Amino acid sequence: MARQLDEQIAGRFPFGQRLRVLDVGAGQGTQALRLARAGHQVTGIESDAEMLAAARSALAGEPEGIRKRVRLVLGDGRETGVHFLPGSFDVVLCHGVLMYVEEPDAMLAGLARMLAPGGLLSLLVRNGDALAMRPGLSGDWAGALSSFDSVAYTNRLGLPARADRIEALISTLAGIGAPLAVWYGVRVFSDLAPDSAELPPSGELEVLLAAEERAGRIEPYRRVAALMHLCGVRG
Repeated sequence: MARQLDEQIAGRFPFGQRLRVLDVGAGQGTQALRLARAGHQVTGIESDAEMLAAARSALAGEPEGIRKRVRLVLGDGRETGVHFLPGSFDVVLCHGVLMYVEEPDAMLAGLARMLAPGGLLSLLVRNGDALAMRPGLSGDWAGALSSFDSVAYTNRLGLPARADRIEALISTLAGIGAPLAVWYGVRVFSDLAPDSAELPPSGELEVLLAAEERAGRIEPYRRVAALMHLCGVRG
C-alpha cells in the first residue's frame, strides 16, 4: 500500500515538493513517520490515547529534523473541522478507519473538505464484495454463506466491523468532490497469513510483494482482495 501511495504522490505533485499531510487514525504512527522521513509535514490525529502514546514514543526516537515535521493530535477523525481549516492539506490518509464508522459518508465529506484543490484522499477499507473469501478459503462454509448478504463482520481482534463496496464508494467520492482516480486491491494472496507470522527472507518477501502489487492492479484479482486502497482527487 505504501508503494501505491508513493506512486500516486509522485504522479500528482512536483518532485521534491514538501506536502502537508493529514493522517486520520494515525495509530502507532507508521505512515506518519514514513512520510515525515520523506520530507513531508505530517499531522496525525488519533482518538485512542494508548495508540497516540505509542506514536509519540516512536517519534521521540527519530532525529530532530523529522520530529519537527510531525504533529500528533488526540482527536476524532469524524471531527476534523474542529481541529483544522478547510483546504489545509495536500494529502489526507484514512487507512483502516472506516470499518469502525457506522455511517461513513459524513466523515468522508469532512475529510474531502480538508483537501486543497488537486489534493489526494487515500482510503484503505475492507472489501465488502469479497467478505466471503477469508471464511471460504478457511473452510468456514457457514461464515462464507452469511458474508454474501451483509457488510458486517468480526475482525481478527474480535471486534465488530463493517466493509465497503466499491460502487458505493465511487458514488460517495464523486458526491463529496473528490472523485475516484484509481483503486487497488490489497492482500490478494496473503490475507490468510496470521498476524503473528514471521516475514519470509528478504528475497522471498520481494517476490511476494511483487506478486501482490501486480495482482492489486488488475482484474479479476483486485476484486477479491481483502482490502481496497482508493485514491480520490479534490476537484
